[in-house]
Amino acid sequence: MMNSALQYPIFGPEIQCPHCRQTIPALTLTDTYLCPRHGAFEANPKSGELIHLQSGRHWRRWDSEWYRQHTHPDGIRFEIHEALDKLYTQGYRATRVIIARRYQELMSGYLERSTPWRSGQSEGTSARLYGLPVEFSPEAAEDGCWEVINFDLDKEPGVPVRYPYFRLFE
Repeated sequence: MMNSALQYPIFGPEIQCPHCRQTIPALTLTDTYLCPRHGAFEANPKSGELIHLQSGRHWRRWDSEWYRQHTHPDGIRFEIHEALDKLYTQGYRATRVIIARRYQELMSGYLERSTPWRSGQSEGTSARLYGLPVEFSPEAAEDGCWEVINFDLDKEPGVPVRYPYFRLFE
């Protein structure tokens, strides 16, 4: 008798679609999950990624959540902008953006820079995105979540100082 766990892809018999969060089934004896709305996703057992076959987008899972793995700065900038909008609707404002270190080179040309001698800031706090200070995460070896998640927002209750974050694609 065959072990039923071997009949399914690495994430099990069903997952939540990374796009619509609908529960979608695995196709037995394949590495594929099928969403009726978004099509096929292939699980790569070597990399631990889920790949949307139509778009080629890659996803990884951390703490039961899917995180898109970006290859272009506009993708991560858009995702951060959406998170800022969501905070606003929940009654919070962001005070800082922490971006995964693996995106540091990708994002470096898209961050706002202030001149420390004019602004009175130290060199370490000069990078900004949507007017918020940007820091990069510790190395993934220090904290494994940064190998998968893309960014985190420090937040506090209240309305953003300059909402909306109007500089989406400057």
